[in-house]
Amino acid sequence: MNIVEQLPVLLLVIPLLTALVISLTGVFSQRSAFPLTVISTGLVLVIAAWTLARVTTDGVIHYRLGGWPPPFGIEYVVDHLNALVLVVIAFVGFLAAIYSKQHVVEEMPAKISQFYTLYVLLITGLLGITITGDAFNLYVLLEISALTSYALIAIGKDRALLSSFNYLIMGTIGACFYLLGVGHLYIMGGSLNMPDLQGILVNLYGTDAIQVAFVLILVGVWVKMAFFPVHGWLPNAYTYAPSATSCMMAPLMTKVSVYVMIRVMFSVYSPSFTFETFAMHTEIVWLAVAAILGGSLLALAQTNFKKMLTYLIVAEVGYMVGGVWLANRLGITGAVLHIVNDALMTLCLFFVAGIVLFKVKGCRFEDLRGLFRTMPFTMAAFTVAALSMIGVPPTCGFFSKYYLIMGAIEAGEWVYMGALIVSSLVNAVLFFRVIELAFFDAPRGEPVVAAAVGQGGQAPAAPEDHGGPAEADRDAAGEHGGHGHDEQVVEPIDEAPPSMLVPLIVVAAALIVVGLCTGEIVDSIVQFTVPAGLP
Repeated sequence: MNIVEQLPVLLLVIPLLTALVISLTGVFSQRSAFPLTVISTGLVLVIAAWTLARVTTDGVIHYRLGGWPPPFGIEYVVDHLNALVLVVIAFVGFLAAIYSKQHVVEEMPAKISQFYTLYVLLITGLLGITITGDAFNLYVLLEISALTSYALIAIGKDRALLSSFNYLIMGTIGACFYLLGVGHLYIMGGSLNMPDLQGILVNLYGTDAIQVAFVLILVGVWVKMAFFPVHGWLPNAYTYAPSATSCMMAPLMTKVSVYVMIRVMFSVYSPSFTFETFAMHTEIVWLAVAAILGGSLLALAQTNFKKMLTYLIVAEVGYMVGGVWLANRLGITGAVLHIVNDALMTLCLFFVAGIVLFKVKGCRFEDLRGLFRTMPFTMAAFTVAALSMIGVPPTCGFFSKYYLIMGAIEAGEWVYMGALIVSSLVNAVLFFRVIELAFFDAPRGEPVVAAAVGQGGQAPAAPEDHGGPAEADRDAAGEHGGHGHDEQVVEPIDEAPPSMLVPLIVVAAALIVVGLCTGEIVDSIVQFTVPAGLP
């Protein structure tokens, strides 16, 4: 047996077996869960990267489970689109696993093995959703990832349990819509294999059942990706989840759901049905505009840094959905590129939020004051992610926004283009607000200097000489920017542990590297994800 030929299925088998081993060994030793998780996600990353390299050189990979040919058996299909998404999932899962160590020990010391069992199962589900070529198998894997994500949120404290319950209700509704749509397809087409269905449905596009199935599947996937206005479950779920949970779920869950939407549009149905027979792309682009503006404006209203980020995810979902439904090559290229870029940006920002929560024990805006002095590396990484979210070159966020804006211009969707620009401006306001607090304000809890020592050891002037007691207090506290000879308070650097800081620096560097390599990524991978025949 050639092990190379088995690598597609090993993407799922390795984390699945690791989850079983962690669950069993956790009864005796909680400490083994973390290294097992890191090793398994590291192996998955290596296999995913190799698979992407193989697809770019040899073309699409087909793997038949048990040797059964489709449509009777389940087939794994790896093309340029899902090979790219597999690498994103594996990369995020590996870095988030390393990052999670301190958080898990602090937040759930008695549930370490349970957390990592669920964590690896969620990775398994997301990888399976991405690689499967069977519509019903995709539903099963959707539910595996959903059930584990509910538990990963509920394992937290305070409002986490209620947030998980709300997510469960909405997630179940979304899954039901998807399953009903697949049921319609099976009744009409008699198959569940995606390429097989695509060939069968060509002669059935005019029937009401096929169009209803498409709508049901779309609505189900939109609920899963928190597409505005069915986004209500996401902000609380990601805000109140344990930091180790939100750092992995926030970058991946919505992006994988966007991938599922693209797969259904172009691999189960076809571009001709989606953009000509169904022909609702203009209306859906308007929904994307509502998502972009709604998410951005709701983010403006937040006083909690982590919750602000969750509403930005809602806006970013609008970016990707709108880009796909522009129905041209530039828009779809921008949407696919943004799946990668937004996953990296969100990962970096939630790493920062988790570090702030770990060190400062709070994540409100006032907790961010002066952090450039005490955590310079963390805030430098935050600045890179912020510039990428705004769309400043050479960070990767600029390039996907460029493609989306050019696609909007080509499609004549000026309102969508305007929404992208407004969202970028809102992002600038939000992130420069954070930078202002973290760079210019004094750290939270900084002691006030009671007396300043003047030049030559002379005592400072009396309060009345400075214009009154209030003016004297401000002088003593150094609120005149350190002019004169007042004593300066130097805050010691108090960074996060290396297990948190190293993954953060790696992903911040990736934001720049991916941006610089955008041309090569588009030419060698992304262009092959766009269906032929589109303008």
